[in-house]
Amino acid sequence: VIDFFLSGKGQALNPPTLESATLQLRKVLELIAFGSLIANKEAYSAVYSKVSEAWNAGNLLAELEKVNPKFYPVPVIQEQDKQTGMWQHKARGSDYLTKADFKEVYGRCGVMAHAANPFGKGVDYVYYQEKLPLWRGQIINLLNAHQIHLVGSSAMYVVFMTVHGNDRVHWFQFAPMGKPLDGG
Repeated sequence: VIDFFLSGKGQALNPPTLESATLQLRKVLELIAFGSLIANKEAYSAVYSKVSEAWNAGNLLAELEKVNPKFYPVPVIQEQDKQTGMWQHKARGSDYLTKADFKEVYGRCGVMAHAANPFGKGVDYVYYQEKLPLWRGQIINLLNAHQIHLVGSSAMYVVFMTVHGNDRVHWFQFAPMGKPLDGG
């Protein structure tokens, strides 16, 4: 939806286009935030009921960290070692959406969800036109290949959003030696 509106193929006029794109972006951020809890219905339900109407990303992230301190995806880059042929994961640079960025973007997208104060300075639509593609790219870099830890699990998962042009999500589970895998 974001791509559709930003490409100019969307049928909405300019301010509604930006408003729709920021709404979609904010929903994506919420999916990222709650993603690590989805495998645990009880934990998800408890946190969701506390923050389902959260407008402050700091509060949202703080509640999630109480349940799962490792809830936020850790972006990685997969590279093949030229000498051994083994695949390895390396930390990604700084071109992804950090938790600090998450808080800022979530708040800025929230601004677009409400009518502007008629006595205020108004909404800077040019700012959003410039920032939306940047934020979208940072989210893609965060999620393209990332590590996650699910609540209640000792395993680490590496998730690939696309593999060699295949749009199916692939994931691999890693657990400490001697511990059973979680199943899935």
